[in-house]
Amino acid sequence: MAKLPRLSVRLHGGMTPQACVEQARAAEAAGIDAIWFAENPFARGIVAAAAACALATRTQSIGAGVFNPYGRHPTLIAMEIGALDELSGGRVRLGIGSGLGHAVERMGFSTAKSLTTLREAIVILRALLRGEEVTFAGTAFNVQRVKLDYKARADIPIFMAARGPNAVKACGEIADGMIVSNMCTAGFSAKAVESLHQSARTAGRAMPGVVQYMPCVPRADRDEAHRSAKRAIADMLPAYWTLAQKLPGAKAALMDGSGISEDDFAAAVARLKSGEAPDAVLDERYVMAFAIAGNADDCRAQAAAYAAAGVTELALTFFGPTFAVDMAYIGKAWAAR
Repeated sequence: MAKLPRLSVRLHGGMTPQACVEQARAAEAAGIDAIWFAENPFARGIVAAAAACALATRTQSIGAGVFNPYGRHPTLIAMEIGALDELSGGRVRLGIGSGLGHAVERMGFSTAKSLTTLREAIVILRALLRGEEVTFAGTAFNVQRVKLDYKARADIPIFMAARGPNAVKACGEIADGMIVSNMCTAGFSAKAVESLHQSARTAGRAMPGVVQYMPCVPRADRDEAHRSAKRAIADMLPAYWTLAQKLPGAKAALMDGSGISEDDFAAAVARLKSGEAPDAVLDERYVMAFAIAGNADDCRAQAAAYAAAGVTELALTFFGPTFAVDMAYIGKAWAAR
């Protein structure tokens, strides 16, 4: 069996801090050694849950992915991520991205120069974490003689969420890793990773790690697993298909190598919106393209396709009351490879 990506668990602001702690503990018991927190505008902020998980676990890497520099100024991100890292004993990784464009605009910000905003935020963040006094006059940010009042860990890894070609290129130039969204095929990720690595080589930097978000339903009963995975995919597909009508990169993420045509996507979304059941609408192509689901062999095979694409870590979302059993099942599947 080929080398498989590292496993982590994706938690998010739609969950209470208590639920996050339960999943983090179950993941650690299952041998899954990292968690990532997805934070979206208007859901729960993830700092409370991340702090609770840092105290409730002993070895897990704690990832904030992603903060966006519209909702949080980069000086505030440095303040919070340094303190969280201190609390965890040096286990933190930081993810940063431009956020959900429509939500950011509702907050009164323009996303017209989102990539410039990210570049400037990362420059300010790195300098603050190194303990420097920062004076920076840019397009998005202007800070004067700013310095943290405590000593943070200077080498906290900074991951950047990226999907479009310019963002992927920038990620290779300035970040320690890339975070790839849900609903991105292995074929799309392979092209993105190739561009990422080329950019990093040109910049003379080490190859960044690649974290891919995916729903996960690992069960001995393949049919049961696939039915549950289709429900998870159906919850996401309409919004991602709407985004794909606006952004070429979002459309490529859905289509590259999926074997699903534009007409098929459009028809599936229309049927889902009309109230049809996901199991009746979505066939196995959707499961194979957008989930880690099925029995142990199925999950390993799907993960191997992402490893071949250059993905180094799968951040998995688990569903329902059986999450601890599911985590234990996939943990054993990885241990047995």
